[in-house]
Amino acid sequence: MTQTPTVRSAAKAGASQSLPGLTQLFSAHQVTVDPVELITYEIDAGMDRGHPTGVFYPESTADVSRLLEWATATGTPLIARGAGTGLAGGAVAEQGGIMVTFARMNQVTALDVAARTATVQVGMVNLAFDALVKEHGLYYPPDPSSGRSAVIGGNIGANAGGPHCFKYGVTTNYVTGLEAVLANGRVVQLGHAAADAPGYDLLGVLVGSEGTLGIATHATVRLVRNAPGVKTMMVAFATDEQAGEAVSAVIAAGLVPATLEMMDQRIMRMIEAYAPVGLPVNAGAGLIVEVDGYPGSLDEQMEEVADILTAHGGYDLRLAQSEAERAQIWYGRKSAAGAVSRLAPAFYLVDVTVPRSTLAPVLAGVNQICDRYALAVGHVFHAGDGNLHPIIPFDPRDADHKARVLHACHDIVALALEYNGSITGEHGVGIEKRAYMPMMYGGAELSAMLDVKRLLDPDSLLNPGKIFPAHVPDADYAAPVELAGDAAHSVLTPATAEEAAALLAGLTAARRAVRIRGAAAATLTPTPNPTAKPTAGPAAPVWLSTEKLAGVSALAPADLYVTVGAGTRLEALQAELTVHKMTVPFVAPWPDITVGGILARNLNAPNRLRAGSVRDNVMAMTVALADGRVLRLGRPVVKNVAGYDLVKLFIGAHGSLGVIIDVTLKLVPQARARRTFVVDVPSVAQGLAWAAQSAAQWFVTTAVVLTANSAADGAADSAADTAYRLRFTLEGLAADIEAEVAELAAALAQTGATLSPADSQSSTSEIADATEAWRIFLAGADGDAIRVRVGMPSMQLGAFWDDLPAPLRTGLPWCFDAGNHLAYTMLTGDAATCAQQLARVRESAEWLGGYAAVTDLPASQNDTDLDRWGAPPATLDIMRGLKACWDPQGILNPGAYVVD
Repeated sequence: MTQTPTVRSAAKAGASQSLPGLTQLFSAHQVTVDPVELITYEIDAGMDRGHPTGVFYPESTADVSRLLEWATATGTPLIARGAGTGLAGGAVAEQGGIMVTFARMNQVTALDVAARTATVQVGMVNLAFDALVKEHGLYYPPDPSSGRSAVIGGNIGANAGGPHCFKYGVTTNYVTGLEAVLANGRVVQLGHAAADAPGYDLLGVLVGSEGTLGIATHATVRLVRNAPGVKTMMVAFATDEQAGEAVSAVIAAGLVPATLEMMDQRIMRMIEAYAPVGLPVNAGAGLIVEVDGYPGSLDEQMEEVADILTAHGGYDLRLAQSEAERAQIWYGRKSAAGAVSRLAPAFYLVDVTVPRSTLAPVLAGVNQICDRYALAVGHVFHAGDGNLHPIIPFDPRDADHKARVLHACHDIVALALEYNGSITGEHGVGIEKRAYMPMMYGGAELSAMLDVKRLLDPDSLLNPGKIFPAHVPDADYAAPVELAGDAAHSVLTPATAEEAAALLAGLTAARRAVRIRGAAAATLTPTPNPTAKPTAGPAAPVWLSTEKLAGVSALAPADLYVTVGAGTRLEALQAELTVHKMTVPFVAPWPDITVGGILARNLNAPNRLRAGSVRDNVMAMTVALADGRVLRLGRPVVKNVAGYDLVKLFIGAHGSLGVIIDVTLKLVPQARARRTFVVDVPSVAQGLAWAAQSAAQWFVTTAVVLTANSAADGAADSAADTAYRLRFTLEGLAADIEAEVAELAAALAQTGATLSPADSQSSTSEIADATEAWRIFLAGADGDAIRVRVGMPSMQLGAFWDDLPAPLRTGLPWCFDAGNHLAYTMLTGDAATCAQQLARVRESAEWLGGYAAVTDLPASQNDTDLDRWGAPPATLDIMRGLKACWDPQGILNPGAYVVD
């Protein structure tokens, strides 16, 4: 067993004596030590209690940095706190120390309506922020039930979700950047203003880390267009199990409502007595269904959902007839906690997540558990994403009553895990669930999380005692396999995670480098930089192929996920999913590329504009580390905030951190309709300007791509500034597409552009899909071409193009993913020419805050000393520290990524 790191001994003994030093550093109004005032900060909305030594109110990032320097010097724990609405004890000063509360950092510091981005201080109230952006026709989807008081920083700490995450995702899907302060006072910028910039996804790990890895001060978030129309309906059911089965049926039919929220009879009666809103209190359960889209599609959507619900026992369907009536329904749903508080001295709100199709048996199981312990229970939960919230009223003064509640919680957690769920979907682990972490993860996973903790917070000063149990099970390490004879020179093809881990452990012991590939085609393998000097020994690298790690091991259309081996070809997976009218939202230029290859390269296509990036569509992953550990990370559920989201680190890591064995991906129902419309443009500059002009209308627009006309035939046009075509692909319901096309046409007409259906164009432009045009551009490149991706901050592609010298604009082929602010080009010729061209492209990109990276270096260029990645990330030292933890001899794909 491994002991969880604790605050060094000076912390508790010295904290109170060090406070005078703190008051000398800051103004008196920024520090509170009054015992009466500190009572407010002893507890959050859960049951756990602590006693902070003081409270600090920062007014800037510099304040937080100075505080952390002081804390490191004095060994004082720090606990970041939002609004105190957390339910897991995550903001409780269990080990004393200073509470850091962000009530005075609550402003929006930047809002770019055209780019749909905002930068906000972490003390901003969630609901206030969403209300502000709605004034500009935008929407910030993460909406926890406590959003009326919860703040953005707390949302980030617990990776909050809420009722609308079924369709729109959770906080991590919207945070694109964080300004955070590490334990030593260092201020870091995580994330990048441009999509897919080189570097490990440390941002994805900090979101949901409950303030244990760093203290965030500012967040940059992406926004989406506010839905043009919304309809909300309340449906009654005889039992909660029946309602759960109806929810599964809706999802199995390939429908994606904006919300599916459920309440049982007990909760509805409590709410109705507290805030009369007209809930069906005589029914066994009530379901809130919400659909959004253009007004012309709402009736069609709701009618289809209603037919399924009534076929599964739904009755008394009540459609909100006005925005006031809709708001009333939601007010009732979000008043559940307040309603219960009137009826008992306290209540315990359980938070677990299970696959959606298991809702009915899990609900029945929870009721049986509570009956066994003689406890009352009411249900209110996010049925669309399987996030259950049984509410158990109790009297905390009654020791026996409290003990029965905690025993019931343990059994409910065990039940969720039995159904392959998570111990927490959105509340976090904190103090409440830390003892349950070994029930969900083994020693390998927990030790890997602790590796990250020790790297960023070596003295465990940041929110100490949270997430990790007192004792972590020892990690299992695979016994090294010694390679001898022909095996040392052949391609290794492990068939299981354990076999892969044993091979990697043997290669580590021998200090033998290994190259990882998913298919035999050289174009699919990240080509290492031969000038890199890995720590592995001089012997020729061994190849490890994932070809035996192929096939679908779990396919659950009703739960919208598939688990697939990393060596499975994307083309084969999509063919199998087509039978079920499902897909994964990945597109790749090459037919032989594997799922693992897509993840390792973070290969995103233009359809991410609506479908989300690769990282947004991965739910779970199995990885073999070079030191012999096998990590089974995540769960096949939409919401899971149990520990650090290590899955994100392996996406885009180019195999430098571990070998991906299998992955669980989100499934997406095949689009009901798909149409592509085009605009012929005289120049790249005009095409990018017209794309930007139309951005405010994008709601069901899936991809926006600008290519030369001839690029549609797979050939690049050297006269790249003469005849280009801008493609808009839209997916969804026919009525939504029709409405959006009308808006796009009107917006473009104001600039003199004409939007036409793709199928009305000449035979040279028969490619009717924007993403397909992008795919063909990349696939059609010369085999000796160096592929380059340029990423730019929002709305900066036009400025990048203007800054390029004319010879590069006309002498290189270009493709623009205008929806995601990316550009692609190919470099050919001798090494010196390619290096000069890349340097000049990179100069323009970096000057504007972007980057230019080589995504594919062909074998013919292996002898060149080409800088593939450009300026290293500011967090390169952290990246290297992490690689040293998990790949101590540097054997994994040495030279293949920016970390080397």
